Amino acid sequence: MNVEQFRADLRTWLDDHDLTPGPDRSLEGHMRQLVRVHRALYDAGWMRYGWPVEVGGLGGPPILRAIVGEEVVGRGLAEPGPYSMVEVLAPTMIEYAPTQLAAEMVPRLLSGRELWCQGFSEPGSGSDLASLSTRAAPRGDDWIVNGQKVWTSFAQFSTRCILLTRTAPGHEGITAFFVDLDTPGITIRPLRTMHDVDEFCEVYFDDVVIPAGRMLGKPGDGWRLAMDLLPYERSTCFWQRIAYLYSRFDRLIAEAVDPDDFGLGAAYLALHTLRCRSRATLHRLADGQRLGPETSIDKVLLATAEQRLYDSVRDMLPGVVELDESPWRPEYLYSRAATIYGGTAEIQRNIIARRLLELGKE
Repeated sequence: MNVEQFRADLRTWLDDHDLTPGPDRSLEGHMRQLVRVHRALYDAGWMRYGWPVEVGGLGGPPILRAIVGEEVVGRGLAEPGPYSMVEVLAPTMIEYAPTQLAAEMVPRLLSGRELWCQGFSEPGSGSDLASLSTRAAPRGDDWIVNGQKVWTSFAQFSTRCILLTRTAPGHEGITAFFVDLDTPGITIRPLRTMHDVDEFCEVYFDDVVIPAGRMLGKPGDGWRLAMDLLPYERSTCFWQRIAYLYSRFDRLIAEAVDPDDFGLGAAYLALHTLRCRSRATLHRLADGQRLGPETSIDKVLLATAEQRLYDSVRDMLPGVVELDESPWRPEYLYSRAATIYGGTAEIQRNIIARRLLELGKE
């Protein structure tokens, strides 16, 4: 399939179909808009390109998914964070879930009929994911889960969760499950952050019964699943966020008192470097290469570009971040987390040093 023709056809379709968000800019409004956009794109076929036929897709290279996300988010039709969950979670289900389960569930996610979340981080086990302590114990044909997750994005809107648990000591003792969030014993508590949005949640598991058929992979495959999922969280889903950041860069140019300010050039250079890197990652994926620790470079570049852009906003629009009730304030505050979410900048640089540059532990 010709990629440029695909983009042109998609743009024409989006021009002809009004998916403009409504006036509700709350988190709940964003999630309703996401469902609306997913359903429209899925029904028209766009949301199915780049996904295997076995799970309801229409085939084609993964870059087609990136193009859809870039066009949708770049036009402001959906927020990048919620939209990116498909790109993070669907590949994991396709690779690790039983074939029949993946065929049944992935179309529900792509079509917006369901939203899912990712239950990885815990209190004290964020960047050090291998130390997680939420436990799963076998009981007959089921597993019983007890523990707590935190920073679980959009859990309060989600139907299901890809959950990491401990079934034995060490890395080999981590096991993943696909959990229905309406299962008895699960409690979800949203957390409101400093940018005044409660997109993160605490999720508690108290004697939660999970059928053995909902295990992803085999017992002990959870660490490998996480290492396969995190590169998607640190790479392909960035294409949407990059489009969003470019749209905010354009807005900054329109509002800047001095559009020739040096800060604009530095922000643009950081964004362009990030986009070039992300494009190369997507082409590696399209060529059948497996993503791995090299995506930590993508993550470092994203955090750098996002924070540089919003630092330029603060410098070039005096008082807007500090004094005005405009969208720039929560966006600036959220950008401070760019060096934390998806793995801290320190962890990413350690991965680059040890696994890519082979510099050792010191």
